[in-house]
Amino acid sequence: MFTTRRRPLVVGLALGLAVLCFALGAWSSQLRVEQQIADNDASIAALRDQMVRNVLETRRARMPRKLATDGNLTSGANPTDGDSRNALVEDIKRQLQSEMGLLPIRVLRERRKSFVEVHAFDQTGKMSYATAGYLGNGYFITVKHGVIPLDHNDRDRKITSLVIIYNGKPLAARVVDAGNAEVEVHPGDWAILKVNGQIDLPPLVVDTNYSYDFAEPIFRLGNDYSKGIILSTGYVGQRMDSGLVSALTDGHPGVSGGGVLDESGNLIGIAIGRMDGDFRFSFILPLRPAMFAKVSGVSQVAPLSSEVHSARVPIN
Repeated sequence: MFTTRRRPLVVGLALGLAVLCFALGAWSSQLRVEQQIADNDASIAALRDQMVRNVLETRRARMPRKLATDGNLTSGANPTDGDSRNALVEDIKRQLQSEMGLLPIRVLRERRKSFVEVHAFDQTGKMSYATAGYLGNGYFITVKHGVIPLDHNDRDRKITSLVIIYNGKPLAARVVDAGNAEVEVHPGDWAILKVNGQIDLPPLVVDTNYSYDFAEPIFRLGNDYSKGIILSTGYVGQRMDSGLVSALTDGHPGVSGGGVLDESGNLIGIAIGRMDGDFRFSFILPLRPAMFAKVSGVSQVAPLSSEVHSARVPIN
């Protein structure tokens, strides 16, 4: 009788001890994982700093040194001391960033705010979606085929409502200018939209002189699958006879009209299409001054010169 009464208590204690041991083991494992992540982050930071130091030492060794007439090194301040050294380190970091095709996360997050989803509704209520980039003063740039039917088999389709999604809500827009495209993925496949009312979005700075050199890193922001503005990275391919540029970057549905940015975060083109059956081989429409003839206040990067190479000047 006594043994029977104690048996549930013993079983309960055993189960409790097992649960406690399991919890302690899981907690210990989690601590090890977190410590490993912290160690990895520290190793990466140390490796990055070591790379900078190595480049710095290499540059210092290659610097011309002042020699006295007797062949001995002259004494004097090290050109890399103090502020000069800090400036050199920052310059090296920028060059490493450029060589690796990177753009600061802060800049990418800021540019993301300049792009919105575009929804176009036809007379049947069917919706199509694309992306548009903000140019300032209520103007946006996007693709023509996203806001005007171009397909010969779809000429009876009429766009009855056009909106951008601003702060999670639809805001009415209208087409104020467009290219001469009659088919998709065409040099004239662009459009300018205008909305009324106040828009609190950071305007983009455009560069109509970007060279699109082979293998230059690019960054694309677009409305992938109508799931919001998503970032994709890639590389320039080559200029085509049509005036478009091939690129290795994602071309998912909905990114048409999305912004293509250079390493400075300037808008250099818009995503316009992709190769049939290949979502990684896409096409870019380079920006041209003619696209902004009816846009007031848009700014662009000044052409390179011996004195000015990054000033913002009006296009029109």
